[in-house]
Amino acid sequence: MKLTSMHTVQTALALSVLSLACTAAAQSKPAAPEGGTPVAPAKAGNKSFTPPPATSIPDDEFGQMVKKGQDIFLRTGQYAKDYVGNSLNCVSCHLDAGRRPDASPLWGAYVLYPAYRSKNGHVNTLAERLQGCFQYSMNGMAPPADSETIVALESYMFWMAQQAPTGVKLEGQGYPRLAKPAQEPEYVRGQDVFEQNCALCHGANGEGQSAEGKMVFPALWGDESFNWGAGMHSVSTAAAFIKANMPLGKGGTLTDQEAWDVAFYMNSHERPQDPRFNGSLEETRKKYHDSPSDRYGQTVNDQVLGENSTPSGGGLREKG
Repeated sequence: MKLTSMHTVQTALALSVLSLACTAAAQSKPAAPEGGTPVAPAKAGNKSFTPPPATSIPDDEFGQMVKKGQDIFLRTGQYAKDYVGNSLNCVSCHLDAGRRPDASPLWGAYVLYPAYRSKNGHVNTLAERLQGCFQYSMNGMAPPADSETIVALESYMFWMAQQAPTGVKLEGQGYPRLAKPAQEPEYVRGQDVFEQNCALCHGANGEGQSAEGKMVFPALWGDESFNWGAGMHSVSTAAAFIKANMPLGKGGTLTDQEAWDVAFYMNSHERPQDPRFNGSLEETRKKYHDSPSDRYGQTVNDQVLGENSTPSGGGLREKG
């Protein structure tokens, strides 16, 4: 679906720099945020944190690296193209340049790493966490831990988290946990929610929307979206993100049930294969996707999700 006027396209493009929406599962107890994993609300007494304004980035050598990290974050496919296989940007899931509370803000994640992650069963450094974002959410490949790309992103996160307490779950960190819905999430109800609230920006087929060759609103499924290994493929995680942040500028207006239903619908479509796929859909699901919130390996409209996925890597694989 195309926007009908240049003014609207320009407005959307400006909004996308501040807060693109896309499109990491809610658990029964708090966990370190994983660029999309919902966390429990901050304990009473955990004060809110406000990151410094972008205009305060220092004009020195360190500030140059911070600005480079900001550029990568906002236009990942342009400034880190060797590692990105789809049309998403970091800001697609971490809104307002990674600043917005309840949208997995960077200042909330920086202070909690290193951290153990059940996803790979060991303590992850911040660099490893960022590498995973490229491999899964960006459907690309992991930059070396000492690469300028990782160092720049770490610098941007460090600068944003100035004066934030280390090891503390701050208010607004991650995505707010969303209670289980009264009814089991359902495809047709989710389709209705999508058509009424999401299709205008993300396209009737979830393909996203571009202007002047640049993605304005990200693809929610298909080859230009995140792959089956990304945290956002979990229905519970997507529902938490959607409830807090979508539709763009109207976060909190959908009911809990609507958020669950539309997340279920979104993640009931095919997307690039999980990079950990070992050739067996059954074994890959059992090892990495054995959760009620996971649609991978499930049958939808007579199709088994993951069975016809394109290989992971997207545009990088095509290049060679």
